[in-house]
Amino acid sequence: MADNDTNGRRTGNRMSDATEEMSLDELREEIEEIDRELVELIARRTYVAGTVAQVKAERDLPTTDESQEARVMERAGRNAETFDVDANLVKAIFRLLIELNKVEQRESR
Repeated sequence: MADNDTNGRRTGNRMSDATEEMSLDELREEIEEIDRELVELIARRTYVAGTVAQVKAERDLPTTDESQEARVMERAGRNAETFDVDANLVKAIFRLLIELNKVEQRESR
């Protein structure tokens, strides 16, 4: 049986056991649920980033904070390693999220 994370979700460990126990339809359903969770997390992150933009605007701070972006990217890389995911892929996703948030921040000013 596959290992579960602290929330009871399957992790990438022992995937061969998972494929033996789950049908193709069940695996696709699990991917569908994960996709929904990913979108929910992106929505939450976007909401919080929007709040950050409001605070920056109120305090007349610049849209771009390179040191904060560097910390986010470093953290993304560490998290990728922790979960044994390609760090370049994870960093590319975070670069995209950061750029989209910066565009939204600039447009809201």
